[in-house]
Amino acid sequence: MVRVAVDAMGGDYAPGVVIEGALEAVARFDVGVLLVGPGEDLRARLARRRFDASRVEVVAASETIQMDESPAAAIRRKKDSSISVGIQCVKDGRADAFFSAGNTGAVVCGATLKLGLLETIERPGIAIVLPNRTGVSLIIDGGANIDPKPMHLLQYAIMGSAYFEDILGKARPSVGLLNVGEEEVKGTDFVRETYQLLEQSPVNFIGNVEGKHIFSGQCDVIVADGFVGNVTLKVSESIAEVLMQLLKDELASSWRGRLAYRFGRPCFRNFKKKIDYSEYGGAPLLGVDGIVIIGHGRSSAKAVMNAIHVAKKEADRNINQDILETTKRTFTHASWKIEKA
Repeated sequence: MVRVAVDAMGGDYAPGVVIEGALEAVARFDVGVLLVGPGEDLRARLARRRFDASRVEVVAASETIQMDESPAAAIRRKKDSSISVGIQCVKDGRADAFFSAGNTGAVVCGATLKLGLLETIERPGIAIVLPNRTGVSLIIDGGANIDPKPMHLLQYAIMGSAYFEDILGKARPSVGLLNVGEEEVKGTDFVRETYQLLEQSPVNFIGNVEGKHIFSGQCDVIVADGFVGNVTLKVSESIAEVLMQLLKDELASSWRGRLAYRFGRPCFRNFKKKIDYSEYGGAPLLGVDGIVIIGHGRSSAKAVMNAIHVAKKEADRNINQDILETTKRTFTHASWKIEKA
């Protein structure tokens, strides 16, 4: 049984919503959870609920890293934080994976320092699943590394491809480089150098893709630096929320709209499900030597449950071993050689 350490204090609605989502995951999936946080408080909250006690353990952590704290400083100073203790559970083998909806920078920093990186990876990347017209796309990096080198983006492409194959189930996914135009000559020197590396590599590189292609479905894995990737993610979330609110307002504004909603409720429900981030759970932090899932700060119980499910799938399919083997094959590929910067 896969055991997931859960940062019970991470997120805007912690610990109540986190506990609810974790217990729902235990009830639905073959998984155990280690709830990390103030032991006495967590045990008191659990005492009011019904669950399989053999699958739930409380791990005491006396400190919490707040969203506005400096990640590196907080990890160094708060050694008994729920993030640090949870990641240490993975390091010590008590848990197979770690999930947090708390301070993203602290999770990235803590995981990198405590777990280390896979042998062939220089920087970790956050992989975000986004809906598109034909299914889903994966954008990497979503904010772990805002000042990368071209080699790091090549590694993101390899990791994203491996994840898409193993977890999302598509063999040889297409890879595109997010740019201001489709032509090879477009973009900064950094982007053009990255293009050359991807073009030489064994990944299924289809060239540059623009912002309009993110949701078209023509590209499976979209590679970007952490700054651009994070901005893209935040804009996408905002657009989805605005569209949902505009649609609700329009339907509520007239009797025709209210009638249309009554008869079209299943369609509207399916539409909301497709664009709801909670359906996708959390985002894997790829490249660290362990399974780490990062959740949205506003994660609901449903999002927490699905994030734990994502962690279980990664552990079951041994995604890190596949990434390690894939990158080793890539960097020893007989037809090309790359000198690391």
